Formats: sequence, C-alpha cells, structure tokens
Amino acid sequence: MTADANTGRQPGLQIEPEVRIETGRIDIAAEIASMGGGGAIGGLVTFSGYCRDEGGRLSALELEHYPGMAEREIAGIAWQALERWPLLACRAVHRTGRILPGEEIVFVGCAAEHRHAAFEAASFLMDFLKTRAPFWKREHLKDGSTGGWVEHKDTDDLAADKWHRL
Repeated sequence: MTADANTGRQPGLQIEPEVRIETGRIDIAAEIASMGGGGAIGGLVTFSGYCRDEGGRLSALELEHYPGMAEREIAGIAWQALERWPLLACRAVHRTGRILPGEEIVFVGCAAEHRHAAFEAASFLMDFLKTRAPFWKREHLKDGSTGGWVEHKDTDDLAADKWHRL
C-alpha cells in the first residue's frame, strides 16, 4: 500500500485522537505501553508535564476546566495534528483538580512510521494545549494562602505562533 500524497496516511487507515481529562494520577508507563506495538510504528514521542514546587513555595496547583468544552478544544488540536502529519496514534491526557508538586499534569503521545512526524506532532500538540485548551490554574501556597490564577506566558504564545508560519 502506498501513502496518500495529501495526508501521508495509508489508504483506509482511520486514526482518531484519544483525548481524556481525568482527576486521578496519570500512569505514564501504561500510557506509553498502550501506544506502541503492531509493527507499523517506527517512533513514539511522548511528553509528560509535571507540577513544579516553584522554588519550594507551592503546596499544590488547582486546575479547573469547562467540561465538554475542554475535551472538544483538545480534540480539535489533535485532529489538526492528524491532518498535518502521518500519525498512527495521537493521545492527550490532562488532569484537573488539586495536583501536588511532582505529580503529572499532562501526557501527550504521538506515534508515526518515522520519528520526525512524531516529534513535530507532539510539539505542535503541546504548544497548542498550553495556549488554547481552556484550563484555569490557581496556586495554593505552603504558607496556607491561595495565590492568584496563573496566566499563560508570552513564550507559550510565541511557541504556538511558529506553527502558523510552517
């Protein structure tokens, strides 16, 4: 079978992204193990994002989302990745609720026949998750106070902007 010239996918191959939002811990090893195999995948690129302790001042990070809207937005970003690169699998798992320093917040995985597509798609997906996915973050500090809502950074916007030029 030869790949479609427009999408790079094998004819008849229907790949759908997997998007989940969870309150519990993400089992990174299980996510990775469930994406590989089958013989067609030549590269699996993953990214795992963790809650930092922000120099020892953070006791927890609270993430809220708009149910339904967040899943649709993330799925839309994942579909764009599937349109741009010949992926064999695409997954995004994001947590909400109270997350302690050292715990995982997000997992992104992209698998392809060749590594370049997997690397690019995973980077694309993560850049847009940081800027377009509707999550709100609030810091809970070790001194017992509640910090403000965390704004995304200008550097996140710059990272996502590069994909409009490519």
